[in-house]
Amino acid sequence: MIKESILITGGAGFIGSNFIPYFLEGNPAIRVINLDLLTYAGELKNLIEIENHSNYIFVEGDICDRNLVEQLFEKYDIKGVINFAAESHVDNSITNPDTFIRTNVFGTFNLIDVARNYWMDAPNKYKSTYKNCRFHHVSTDEVYGTLGETGLFTEKTPYAPNSPYSASKASSDFVVRSYFHTYGMDVVTTNCSNNYGPKQHDEKLIPTIIRKALAREPIPIYGDGKNVRDWLYVLDHCTGIELAYKKGKSADTYNIGGRNERNNIYIATVICEILDEIKPKETSYKELISYVIDRPGHDFRYAIDATKIENELGWKADENFETGIKKTIDWYLKKYND
Repeated sequence: MIKESILITGGAGFIGSNFIPYFLEGNPAIRVINLDLLTYAGELKNLIEIENHSNYIFVEGDICDRNLVEQLFEKYDIKGVINFAAESHVDNSITNPDTFIRTNVFGTFNLIDVARNYWMDAPNKYKSTYKNCRFHHVSTDEVYGTLGETGLFTEKTPYAPNSPYSASKASSDFVVRSYFHTYGMDVVTTNCSNNYGPKQHDEKLIPTIIRKALAREPIPIYGDGKNVRDWLYVLDHCTGIELAYKKGKSADTYNIGGRNERNNIYIATVICEILDEIKPKETSYKELISYVIDRPGHDFRYAIDATKIENELGWKADENFETGIKKTIDWYLKKYND
Protein backbone atom coordinates (compact mmCIF):
# COMPACT_ATOMS: atom_id res chain seq x y z
CA MET A 1 0.00 0.00 0.00
CA ILE A 2 1.41 3.39 -1.01
CA LYS A 3 1.71 5.78 1.91
CA GLU A 4 3.16 8.77 0.08
CA SER A 5 4.69 10.05 -3.15
CA ILE A 6 8.02 11.76 -3.59
CA LEU A 7 9.34 13.71 -6.54
CA ILE A 8 12.77 12.76 -7.85
CA THR A 9 14.12 15.12 -10.49
CA GLY A 10 16.74 14.18 -13.05
CA GLY A 11 16.09 10.51 -12.40
CA ALA A 12 17.03 9.42 -15.92
CA GLY A 13 20.57 10.71 -15.51
CA PHE A 14 23.55 8.80 -14.22
CA ILE A 15 23.14 9.02 -10.43
CA GLY A 16 19.36 9.33 -10.44
CA SER A 17 18.87 6.23 -12.58
CA ASN A 18 20.99 4.24 -10.14
CA PHE A 19 19.19 5.72 -7.15
CA ILE A 20 15.56 5.13 -8.20
CA PRO A 21 15.74 1.32 -8.61
CA TYR A 22 17.73 1.10 -5.37
CA PHE A 23 15.21 3.29 -3.53
CA LEU A 24 12.11 1.53 -4.90
CA GLU A 25 13.44 -1.84 -3.79
CA GLY A 26 13.91 -0.70 -0.21
CA ASN A 27 10.81 1.50 0.10
CA PRO A 28 7.74 -0.42 -1.13
CA ALA A 29 5.32 2.06 0.47
CA ILE A 30 6.68 5.07 -1.45
CA ARG A 31 5.71 6.01 -4.99
CA VAL A 32 8.41 7.73 -7.04
CA ILE A 33 7.52 10.40 -9.57
CA ASN A 34 10.53 10.92 -11.84
CA LEU A 35 10.64 14.29 -13.60
CA ASP A 36 13.34 14.50 -16.27
CA LEU A 37 13.73 16.63 -19.39
CA LEU A 38 15.75 13.91 -21.14
CA THR A 39 18.53 16.19 -22.31
CA TYR A 40 21.73 14.61 -23.66
CA ALA A 41 22.61 13.10 -20.25
CA GLY A 42 19.22 11.53 -19.49
CA GLU A 43 18.14 8.25 -21.08
CA LEU A 44 15.02 6.23 -20.34
CA LYS A 45 16.88 3.03 -21.16
CA ASN A 46 18.78 3.67 -17.92
CA LEU A 47 15.53 2.81 -16.12
CA ILE A 48 14.30 -0.07 -18.22
CA GLU A 49 14.40 -2.44 -15.24
CA ILE A 50 11.70 -0.45 -13.40
CA GLU A 51 9.71 1.13 -16.25
CA ASN A 52 6.68 -1.04 -15.39
CA HIS A 53 7.09 -0.89 -11.62
CA SER A 54 3.75 -0.25 -9.91
CA ASN A 55 5.24 2.49 -7.69
CA TYR A 56 7.05 4.35 -10.46
CA ILE A 57 5.81 7.11 -12.75
CA PHE A 58 7.91 8.93 -15.33
CA VAL A 59 7.11 12.47 -16.44
CA GLU A 60 9.09 14.15 -19.20
CA GLY A 61 9.45 17.81 -18.39
CA ASP A 62 11.57 20.73 -17.20
CA ILE A 63 12.14 21.64 -13.55
CA CYS A 64 12.03 25.27 -14.73
CA ASP A 65 8.40 24.81 -15.83
CA ARG A 66 6.56 26.08 -12.76
CA ASN A 67 3.10 25.13 -13.96
CA LEU A 68 4.19 21.54 -14.56
CA VAL A 69 5.89 21.24 -11.17
CA GLU A 70 2.82 22.66 -9.43
CA GLN A 71 0.59 20.20 -11.29
CA LEU A 72 2.74 17.28 -10.17
CA PHE A 73 2.57 18.37 -6.53
CA GLU A 74 -1.20 18.63 -6.74
CA LYS A 75 -1.82 15.46 -8.73
CA TYR A 76 0.41 13.18 -6.67
CA ASP A 77 0.36 15.04 -3.32
CA ILE A 78 4.16 15.20 -3.24
CA LYS A 79 5.61 14.90 0.27
CA GLY A 80 9.32 14.86 -0.46
CA VAL A 81 11.77 16.01 -3.13
CA ILE A 82 15.20 14.67 -4.04
CA ASN A 83 16.73 16.98 -6.60
CA PHE A 84 19.28 15.34 -8.91
CA ALA A 85 18.36 17.45 -11.94
CA ALA A 86 21.37 19.43 -13.14
CA GLU A 87 23.53 20.23 -16.07
CA SER A 88 26.81 18.71 -14.92
CA HIS A 89 29.38 18.41 -17.70
CA VAL A 90 32.11 20.94 -16.90
CA ASP A 91 33.36 21.21 -20.49
CA ASN A 92 29.84 22.05 -21.67
CA SER A 93 29.52 24.71 -18.97
CA ILE A 94 32.55 26.48 -20.42
CA THR A 95 30.94 26.54 -23.87
CA ASN A 96 27.31 27.16 -22.85
CA PRO A 97 27.18 28.57 -19.32
CA ASP A 98 23.69 30.04 -19.70
CA THR A 99 22.09 26.58 -19.75
CA PHE A 100 23.80 25.72 -16.48
CA ILE A 101 22.64 28.88 -14.74
CA ARG A 102 19.06 28.33 -15.91
CA THR A 103 18.75 24.68 -14.93
CA ASN A 104 20.92 24.55 -11.85
CA VAL A 105 20.02 27.88 -10.25
CA PHE A 106 16.57 28.83 -11.49
CA GLY A 107 15.42 25.21 -11.71
CA THR A 108 16.37 24.55 -8.08
CA PHE A 109 14.66 27.76 -7.00
CA ASN A 110 11.54 26.80 -8.92
CA LEU A 111 11.35 23.36 -7.30
CA ILE A 112 11.92 24.52 -3.74
CA ASP A 113 9.57 27.47 -4.07
CA VAL A 114 6.74 25.26 -5.32
CA ALA A 115 7.43 22.85 -2.47
CA ARG A 116 7.31 25.69 0.06
CA ASN A 117 4.00 26.96 -1.24
CA TYR A 118 2.49 23.47 -1.27
CA TRP A 119 3.75 22.35 2.15
CA MET A 120 3.66 25.57 4.18
CA ASP A 121 1.11 28.20 5.20
CA ALA A 122 3.68 30.80 6.23
CA PRO A 123 7.35 31.06 7.24
CA ASN A 124 8.10 28.46 9.92
CA LYS A 125 4.56 27.09 9.70
CA TYR A 126 4.04 23.78 7.92
CA LYS A 127 0.54 22.66 7.02
CA SER A 128 -0.58 19.95 9.45
CA THR A 129 -0.37 17.05 6.96
CA TYR A 130 3.03 18.13 5.57
CA LYS A 131 5.11 18.51 8.75
CA ASN A 132 7.51 15.73 7.78
CA CYS A 133 8.12 16.86 4.21
CA ARG A 134 11.73 17.40 3.20
CA PHE A 135 13.63 18.89 0.25
CA HIS A 136 16.93 17.11 -0.44
CA HIS A 137 19.37 18.85 -2.76
CA VAL A 138 22.12 16.77 -4.39
CA SER A 139 25.27 18.79 -5.05
CA THR A 140 28.97 18.36 -5.74
CA ASP A 141 32.37 18.80 -4.11
CA GLU A 142 33.33 21.15 -6.95
CA VAL A 143 31.61 24.03 -5.11
CA TYR A 144 34.61 24.07 -2.77
CA GLY A 145 37.08 24.85 -5.53
CA THR A 146 40.42 23.10 -5.66
CA LEU A 147 42.90 21.61 -3.21
CA GLY A 148 46.66 21.49 -3.21
CA GLU A 149 48.66 18.35 -2.54
CA THR A 150 47.15 17.90 0.92
CA GLY A 151 43.95 18.58 2.84
CA LEU A 152 40.31 17.53 2.49
CA PHE A 153 37.02 19.27 1.85
CA THR A 154 34.79 19.33 4.93
CA GLU A 155 31.29 20.70 5.37
CA LYS A 156 32.89 23.89 6.72
CA THR A 157 35.21 24.49 3.75
CA PRO A 158 34.45 27.92 2.21
CA TYR A 159 32.89 27.84 -1.23
CA ALA A 160 35.24 28.81 -4.07
CA PRO A 161 33.80 27.51 -7.38
CA ASN A 162 36.06 27.80 -10.41
CA SER A 163 33.87 26.85 -13.39
CA PRO A 164 30.44 28.01 -14.56
CA TYR A 165 29.18 24.53 -13.61
CA SER A 166 30.49 24.64 -10.05
CA ALA A 167 29.39 28.26 -9.66
CA SER A 168 25.85 27.32 -10.68
CA LYS A 169 25.82 24.42 -8.20
CA ALA A 170 27.17 26.66 -5.44
CA SER A 171 24.40 29.14 -6.19
CA SER A 172 21.77 26.42 -5.99
CA ASP A 173 23.18 25.25 -2.64
CA PHE A 174 22.77 28.78 -1.30
CA VAL A 175 19.19 28.99 -2.58
CA VAL A 176 18.34 25.83 -0.64
CA ARG A 177 20.12 27.11 2.45
CA SER A 178 18.17 30.36 2.30
CA TYR A 179 14.84 28.54 2.31
CA PHE A 180 15.69 27.06 5.70
CA HIS A 181 16.87 30.33 7.21
CA THR A 182 14.10 32.47 5.72
CA TYR A 183 11.11 30.13 5.66
CA GLY A 184 12.04 27.34 8.07
CA MET A 185 11.83 24.66 5.40
CA ASP A 186 13.17 21.21 6.18
CA VAL A 187 16.10 20.94 3.77
CA VAL A 188 19.24 18.85 3.54
CA THR A 189 22.13 19.04 1.07
CA THR A 190 24.67 16.40 0.10
CA ASN A 191 27.92 17.21 -1.70
CA CYS A 192 29.55 14.23 -3.36
CA SER A 193 32.91 13.44 -4.89
CA ASN A 194 33.37 12.10 -8.43
CA ASN A 195 30.92 9.25 -9.08
CA TYR A 196 31.60 6.33 -11.38
CA GLY A 197 29.78 3.13 -12.22
CA PRO A 198 27.01 1.83 -14.49
CA LYS A 199 24.87 4.18 -16.60
CA GLN A 200 27.29 7.13 -16.69
CA HIS A 201 27.20 9.24 -19.83
CA ASP A 202 29.69 8.18 -22.51
CA GLU A 203 31.45 11.58 -22.48
CA LYS A 204 32.64 11.28 -18.87
CA LEU A 205 36.22 10.23 -18.10
CA ILE A 206 35.86 6.54 -17.20
CA PRO A 207 33.33 5.61 -19.92
CA THR A 208 35.50 7.52 -22.42
CA ILE A 209 38.60 5.56 -21.45
CA ILE A 210 36.75 2.24 -21.78
CA ARG A 211 35.00 3.19 -25.02
CA LYS A 212 38.14 4.54 -26.70
CA ALA A 213 40.20 1.55 -25.61
CA LEU A 214 37.72 -0.93 -27.01
CA ALA A 215 37.60 1.01 -30.28
CA ARG A 216 41.43 1.08 -30.39
CA GLU A 217 41.34 4.87 -30.55
CA PRO A 218 43.56 7.38 -28.68
CA ILE A 219 42.51 7.72 -25.04
CA PRO A 220 42.53 11.48 -24.31
CA ILE A 221 43.91 12.59 -20.94
CA TYR A 222 43.94 16.29 -20.02
CA GLY A 223 47.28 17.99 -19.36
CA ASP A 224 49.80 15.76 -17.63
CA GLY A 225 47.17 13.40 -16.23
CA LYS A 226 48.00 14.27 -12.63
CA ASN A 227 44.68 15.90 -11.68
CA VAL A 228 43.35 14.06 -8.64
CA ARG A 229 39.76 13.14 -7.82
CA ASP A 230 38.16 11.26 -4.94
CA TRP A 231 36.24 8.45 -6.65
CA LEU A 232 32.89 7.23 -5.27
CA TYR A 233 31.08 4.18 -6.62
CA VAL A 234 27.59 5.32 -7.56
CA LEU A 235 25.67 2.78 -5.46
CA ASP A 236 27.65 3.84 -2.39
CA HIS A 237 26.51 7.39 -3.15
CA CYS A 238 22.91 6.16 -3.37
CA THR A 239 23.03 4.68 0.13
CA GLY A 240 24.40 7.96 1.46
CA ILE A 241 21.66 9.98 -0.22
CA GLU A 242 18.93 7.79 1.25
CA LEU A 243 20.44 8.07 4.73
CA ALA A 244 20.71 11.85 4.51
CA TYR A 245 17.17 12.15 3.14
CA LYS A 246 15.69 10.01 5.90
CA LYS A 247 17.92 10.71 8.88
CA GLY A 248 19.96 13.82 8.18
CA LYS A 249 19.61 16.81 10.45
CA SER A 250 17.49 19.59 8.98
CA ALA A 251 19.53 22.32 7.26
CA ASP A 252 22.71 20.26 7.51
CA THR A 253 25.13 19.44 4.72
CA TYR A 254 26.75 16.02 4.39
CA ASN A 255 29.83 15.36 2.28
CA ILE A 256 29.83 11.92 0.65
CA GLY A 257 33.21 10.72 -0.59
CA GLY A 258 34.83 7.42 -1.34
CA ARG A 259 38.24 8.04 0.25
CA ASN A 260 39.66 6.81 -3.05
CA GLU A 261 41.95 9.52 -4.40
CA ARG A 262 43.36 8.61 -7.79
CA ASN A 263 44.85 10.75 -10.56
CA ASN A 264 43.64 10.54 -14.14
CA ILE A 265 46.65 8.73 -15.51
CA TYR A 266 46.30 6.07 -12.81
CA ILE A 267 42.63 5.65 -13.75
CA ALA A 268 43.49 5.19 -17.43
CA THR A 269 46.35 2.82 -16.66
CA VAL A 270 44.30 0.57 -14.36
CA ILE A 271 41.43 0.34 -16.85
CA CYS A 272 43.85 -0.57 -19.62
CA GLU A 273 45.53 -3.21 -17.46
CA ILE A 274 42.18 -4.81 -16.62
CA LEU A 275 41.21 -4.80 -20.30
CA ASP A 276 44.58 -6.34 -21.16
CA GLU A 277 43.62 -9.25 -18.91
CA ILE A 278 40.03 -9.81 -20.00
CA LYS A 279 40.13 -8.68 -23.66
CA PRO A 280 43.80 -8.94 -24.69
CA LYS A 281 45.04 -7.56 -28.00
CA GLU A 282 48.40 -7.80 -29.73
CA THR A 283 49.54 -4.64 -27.96
CA SER A 284 48.57 -3.21 -24.58
CA TYR A 285 45.67 -0.79 -24.38
CA LYS A 286 48.05 1.49 -22.45
CA GLU A 287 49.71 2.39 -25.74
CA LEU A 288 46.52 4.26 -26.67
CA ILE A 289 46.86 6.76 -23.80
CA SER A 290 47.50 10.24 -25.19
CA TYR A 291 47.68 13.70 -23.66
CA VAL A 292 45.57 16.62 -24.84
CA ILE A 293 45.55 20.34 -24.02
CA ASP A 294 44.20 20.93 -20.53
CA ARG A 295 40.78 22.51 -20.19
CA PRO A 296 40.49 26.10 -18.85
CA GLY A 297 40.23 26.40 -15.08
CA HIS A 298 40.85 22.69 -14.53
CA ASP A 299 40.89 22.15 -10.75
CA PHE A 300 43.96 20.20 -9.61
CA ARG A 301 42.55 18.08 -6.82
CA TYR A 302 39.28 17.27 -5.03
CA ALA A 303 39.06 15.11 -1.92
CA ILE A 304 36.24 14.78 0.58
CA ASP A 305 36.30 14.14 4.31
CA ALA A 306 33.24 11.94 4.83
CA THR A 307 33.67 11.69 8.61
CA LYS A 308 30.42 13.53 9.40
CA ILE A 309 28.07 11.25 7.47
CA GLU A 310 30.05 8.21 8.64
CA ASN A 311 29.82 9.15 12.31
CA GLU A 312 26.38 10.77 12.46
CA LEU A 313 24.41 8.59 10.04
CA GLY A 314 26.46 5.39 9.99
CA TRP A 315 27.27 5.53 6.28
CA LYS A 316 30.23 3.73 4.76
CA ALA A 317 31.37 2.97 1.24
CA ASP A 318 31.26 -0.72 0.34
CA GLU A 319 33.52 -0.39 -2.70
CA ASN A 320 37.09 0.78 -3.02
CA PHE A 321 38.22 1.96 -6.43
CA GLU A 322 39.84 -1.32 -7.41
CA THR A 323 36.65 -3.34 -6.74
CA GLY A 324 34.28 -0.75 -8.14
CA ILE A 325 36.18 -0.24 -11.38
CA LYS A 326 36.00 -3.95 -12.20
CA LYS A 327 32.20 -3.89 -11.81
CA THR A 328 32.09 -0.73 -13.91
CA ILE A 329 34.19 -2.21 -16.73
CA ASP A 330 32.02 -5.35 -16.78
CA TRP A 331 28.90 -3.22 -17.18
CA TYR A 332 30.37 -1.16 -20.05
CA LEU A 333 31.69 -4.24 -21.82
CA LYS A 334 28.12 -5.51 -21.99
CA LYS A 335 26.85 -2.11 -23.14
CA TYR A 336 29.41 -1.60 -25.89
CA ASN A 337 29.17 -5.17 -27.11
CA ASP A 338 25.38 -4.92 -27.53
